[in-house]
Amino acid sequence: MLKTLNLECLRGEHRLFHGVGFALDAGELLYLQGKNGAGKTTLLRMLCGLTPPATGEIHWRGENIHQLGGEFYAELCYLGHQNAIKEDFTPLENLHASARLAGETLDEDAALEALEQVGLAGREDLACRYLSQGQKRRVALARLVHERRALWILDEPFVALDAQAVSWLVSLISAHLQRGGLAALTTHQPVDIPAAQVRELRLGE
Repeated sequence: MLKTLNLECLRGEHRLFHGVGFALDAGELLYLQGKNGAGKTTLLRMLCGLTPPATGEIHWRGENIHQLGGEFYAELCYLGHQNAIKEDFTPLENLHASARLAGETLDEDAALEALEQVGLAGREDLACRYLSQGQKRRVALARLVHERRALWILDEPFVALDAQAVSWLVSLISAHLQRGGLAALTTHQPVDIPAAQVRELRLGE
């Protein structure tokens, strides 16, 4: 379903990586690894269509993602390294705003359930600027609770999470894969996520 062909990334005159190719099918997980500066975030942004490769192509369901346009983005959920939340919004307001930006509907009960799952019950109406870094990360991750788009691209999703939250997120990603979804992620933490197939790609070697 997701396939890359000979991807190359240039930063100025420096080549971060080249010849990157892999294929992911339903239920499969890609672990993207490498040292800081190896281009992991850049590659994830390429998979999302946000950063064009110097050379190479990315295909979704057999078609180039740039030719698919909105059809591809309608099946993509991207969670970047930054939380992408508004500090002056409450967790509840941020969750509703994310749903609207994605063109989706999220009723109040579903939003409250998602925030309860991530451990933010009782803080739904507190401005995010008063939350800890771990709590802010949970606000961002709450988007995934009711997310049903097929392809999840997650950049360091476990950062700032305690052991209980890591276990919860592992279960959430596993459930997504069991439904036939795909996921590509990078993480510095060793995590074991059940999947039909786990593929590893290490940049900078």
